[in-house]
Amino acid sequence: MGWPSEAQSEPAISTDMYLMYADESGDCGLHNSPTRYFVLSGLVVHELRWQVYLEELISFRRRLRKQHGLRLREEFHASRLINRPGDLVRIKRHDRLDMIRQFASFLGTLTDLSIINVVVDKQKKDLPFDVFDTAWRTLIQRFENTISHHNFPGPANPDERGLILCDHTDDKKLMALIRRMRRHNPVPNQPGFGAGWRNLPLQYVIEDPSFRDSAHCFFIQAADLAAFLLYQRLAPSAYLRKRAGHRFFERLRPILCTKASRRDPDGIVWL
Repeated sequence: MGWPSEAQSEPAISTDMYLMYADESGDCGLHNSPTRYFVLSGLVVHELRWQVYLEELISFRRRLRKQHGLRLREEFHASRLINRPGDLVRIKRHDRLDMIRQFASFLGTLTDLSIINVVVDKQKKDLPFDVFDTAWRTLIQRFENTISHHNFPGPANPDERGLILCDHTDDKKLMALIRRMRRHNPVPNQPGFGAGWRNLPLQYVIEDPSFRDSAHCFFIQAADLAAFLLYQRLAPSAYLRKRAGHRFFERLRPILCTKASRRDPDGIVWL
């Protein structure tokens, strides 16, 4: 019979990728922890916007180099910029805070980005509650759900997938978690469908997480900024409160993933 002609072939289905760069603020400890909150932020960019936004980030960093002397190879780590600047002590503290403000404002203009935020309030939690596991499971599930419902901004395709890239954390634990979620992922029933849960294994988030050194990834540095600013909104340091830095998170509002939670106007998922 021969091969079917091109006209008879089934149409190709385009599959594209969302990349989620994730970072944390606060610590996972429950007892004797210096922090009340653990914040986990995932910055999502579609692969078709990745190159354009990378160039935008490079241009922004060049502006900071010209204004404040921050070299492109130097990491933009928000917390350390304020509290433990190391070699960046050569830049005045108020200028370092200005760089944080500028970074937040700049990210807010990249409207095809989306940020999912998860907050664990540890104050009323006790063992065996696992802060790390619960926060990451929630972030991964929101990433999965938003892809499956086509609720991220940017290019739209009928078949999308997602990949997680993050700074080094508890790498083995995170890898084991996402592998479990591909087999057994209990999700509570929605209100109105009765008590209980359904097993909804991951379908859209693929592969193991890809671990990166944040010093070499501008997108992870952007996720770090989001997590830091949200933490400072909740529990600001004296310096940031005095300088109104606890309000910088509001500059990210245009790119917050409000679909992640209906219970919070900024889409923050509270645990």
